[in-house]
Amino acid sequence: MSIIDFHNHYYPPGYLKALQSGESAVEVTIDEHGNARLHYPGDYNIAVAGQRDLNVRRKMLDDLGIDMQVYTLTTPGTHVETPATAARLASLVNDEFAEGIEAHRTGQTSRFAALATLPLNDPAASVKELDRAMRQLKFRGAMLFSNVNHVALADECFYPLYELANDLEAVLYIHPTHPLGVEAMTDFWLMPLVGFLFDTTLAASKLVFTGVPDRFPNITWVLTHLGGAIPYLAERLDRGYRAFKECRVNIDRPPSEYLKKFYYDTVNFNPDALKLAIAFAGADHLLAGSDYAHQIGSPRLMLESLRALDVSDADRRAILGGNAARLLRL
Repeated sequence: MSIIDFHNHYYPPGYLKALQSGESAVEVTIDEHGNARLHYPGDYNIAVAGQRDLNVRRKMLDDLGIDMQVYTLTTPGTHVETPATAARLASLVNDEFAEGIEAHRTGQTSRFAALATLPLNDPAASVKELDRAMRQLKFRGAMLFSNVNHVALADECFYPLYELANDLEAVLYIHPTHPLGVEAMTDFWLMPLVGFLFDTTLAASKLVFTGVPDRFPNITWVLTHLGGAIPYLAERLDRGYRAFKECRVNIDRPPSEYLKKFYYDTVNFNPDALKLAIAFAGADHLLAGSDYAHQIGSPRLMLESLRALDVSDADRRAILGGNAARLLRL
C-alpha cells in the first residue's frame, strides 16, 4: 500500500537565507534552539530541522513507513513581498524544490514531489512561473493562498493564471493565510486555529459562486484542512443558491455539486469529521495529509486516524495514496 502525504511544508535553505538577508518583508528571529521563526500577523512558524532539512524529513518517512511527500511552501508566502522580490523568491523556492526531488530520487521514483510557489501579488509573473514550474520543472500544479493581501482568489486579476492552469490541467491547492479581521484573532492562536479554516471556506465558496470552476473546468481544485468548514456548510450554501438570485447569477447548479468535485486533504484527525467529508465528497476525493513539520501537524496522527476509519480496504488505500498518485500522474 503506497502512502503519500499530500499536505506538508518545506522551507528550502536558500529561501531561509534570503529571508534573513534583510531584503525580505518577513521578520525573522532565531529561537533558543537555533531555529528561524518567521513572523506574520497572528502567527509565526518555526523552521525546525524537519521543516528545512530533507534528510531529517526522509528519516521520519522511513520510520513511519510513508512512501512520499508532496511538499509546498507555507505561510507567510512570497506574496507579502514587493512584486519583484516575490517573483525572485518564488523562482528560488521552486528551483530548490526541484533540486530536493532529484536529490532523493532512486531510478524513476523520488521520495518527494512538489506543488509550485507563485508570486501571487503579481498575477502576470505568476502565469510565467506556473508555466516554467509545470513545463520545465515538471510539477503538477501550484499552491495558492486563500487570499492575496486581501484580494480574493475569485478576482478577475487571476483569470489569466487560471486560463493557463486550465490549459495545463493543473492541480491548484488552496492553503489558508491570515484573513481579514486577523486583529480579532491574535490571542490563543485563534488565527491558525479558527481563522485559517474559515478563510479556506470563504475562498472556496466565492470561487464557486463566481463561477470559476465552471469557467475553467480542467483545473483540479484541492482544499487543505479537510476543506475548512465546506463539508459541514455546503448545505447552507445550497440554501443560499435557492433563496438568493445573486447566488445564481454565475452558476446553474447548487454549490455542493461543484464542491463535491474538489479534493480535500485529511488534516483534521477527528474520525467523525473525516466521515462527514467522505459522506460529502467520497473517499475518492480525500488525500492523506499531515501538516508536517508545523507544531500543529502530525504524520503519526494522520496515519492513526486513517487506519482507524471504518471504510473498505480499497477506500483506505485510495485515501492513503491512490488518489494522490492519480492526481500526480505517478
